[in-house]
Amino acid sequence: MSAKPVFLYDTTLRDGTQGEGFQLSGLDKLRIAEWLDDFGVDYIEGGWPGSNPKDVEFFREAKSLKLKHAKLAAFGSTRRADTPVEDDAQVRLLLEAETPVVTIFGKSWALHVTEVLRTTVEENRAMIRDTVAHLKKHGREVVYDAEHFFDGYKDSPEHALSTLEAAAEGGADSLVLCDTNGGTLPHEVAEICKAVAARIPGTPIGIHTHNDCELAVANAIAAVQAGAIQVQGTINGYGERTGNCNLTSVIPILQLKMGLQVAPHLEKLRDLSYFVDDVSNNPHFARAPFIGRTAFAHKGGMHVNAVQKLARSYEHIRPEEVGNSQNILVSELAGQSNILIKAAELGVPLEKGSESAKSVLQHVKELENEGYSFEAAGGSLELLIRREIGHYKKPFELKEYHTSFRQYRDGHPPVCEATVKLSVDDQLELTVAEGHGVVNALDVALRKALLPFYPEIAEVTLVDYKVRILDGHDATAAKTRVLIVSTDGHETWGTIGVSDNIIEASWLAIVDGIDLFLQRRK
Repeated sequence: MSAKPVFLYDTTLRDGTQGEGFQLSGLDKLRIAEWLDDFGVDYIEGGWPGSNPKDVEFFREAKSLKLKHAKLAAFGSTRRADTPVEDDAQVRLLLEAETPVVTIFGKSWALHVTEVLRTTVEENRAMIRDTVAHLKKHGREVVYDAEHFFDGYKDSPEHALSTLEAAAEGGADSLVLCDTNGGTLPHEVAEICKAVAARIPGTPIGIHTHNDCELAVANAIAAVQAGAIQVQGTINGYGERTGNCNLTSVIPILQLKMGLQVAPHLEKLRDLSYFVDDVSNNPHFARAPFIGRTAFAHKGGMHVNAVQKLARSYEHIRPEEVGNSQNILVSELAGQSNILIKAAELGVPLEKGSESAKSVLQHVKELENEGYSFEAAGGSLELLIRREIGHYKKPFELKEYHTSFRQYRDGHPPVCEATVKLSVDDQLELTVAEGHGVVNALDVALRKALLPFYPEIAEVTLVDYKVRILDGHDATAAKTRVLIVSTDGHETWGTIGVSDNIIEASWLAIVDGIDLFLQRRK
């Protein structure tokens, strides 16, 4: 290893895929590997060769990957008990993957040796030593993952340390201490890492932590402070049970808080995080530190006023350093600063202290008291501001709408129907449409009525529809909030409606979505 202070070892493609709801195809894994390399990760663990068709495909295709920086690692186990390493099929597959790095795990906890492997501690040490030496003989860089090391050390320090010595004797390039059960505390990690470094001073130490106690990142940092120079983890913390050490948190901590230059392109971190989420078809975690949508969101009026003058008064780093941005929220907690900043973002002129600014703020507070929430409904907020300052022309006048749902007893599928009557420049339009539900029927009927006048609305599609009950104690009579997200293929915007009637709430959100599109087109 070179003089780099800490090496980043990504196991999203292997350990990450053991997490519930996180699945990747062979092609997905190749694409993520290219992004990880571009970001500047040092090691990319691709999976377990031969364990499943996806990993077989990945390692076959990965041979043609032209990685600029990262080293690809194949993952596997030590040889089986009482089996010569040359005859072990799994070890052979590790070599056939033709990766420059091979990572193997072995047992550190005597409990696992005697009760799981059903072998002796002497044979377990031989399994570790033989496998590492065999892989080294074939020219591989060998990373040894000491599984359950911290639990094994707390059970028997001498036994756990002896397994590391076996790996070092075999020629391992690094010894990675694994908190496999995720139950170790930071002070324990630091103490044990120091004990390992004192016992085996000639081999670099790494750390692999799990998040069962919400301490995976903290434990990794404790290990680095105690001398570890390799940190293993996954993008967005995906992994078995509660997940692995989250690289999107530990990387900026190492670089921005501890001054360790570990990622040459830290500004790409948020994009990398979102890419992994998108490829795996998982929602982005809005509250994720550093890269989440709300990581630099400001809602309270005093806070917004402060960050407008001096961002670092309420931001511990510059959002741009990790590819994120400041986000000013508008709510009942807002002051004029929130409104002014949001108006500026929207390109709508609004002066500080003006009657319009005061009116918008008052209107927002009144609506939020009724159940509105503009944090995810910037489209409705933009319309509110436009209406208050006179930058608005109503695109149509609703005369009436009607919806119906008919359920037949003879097995005939139910029919959902909506009628919309409106006028555009004094021209009346009456349309009827069916849909998969009354809200869908209403949406279709509205678009059908408007298309002759505004054919461009064919570009607008609905991409999300969320319903929330605001006062559940009223049961089926509860007030409902509907959030709709629309897109024209270039921009995306959220609109909102609140009513005691879910159909009316949906109608308000749908109309705002189309209305905003037309206002922007003008």
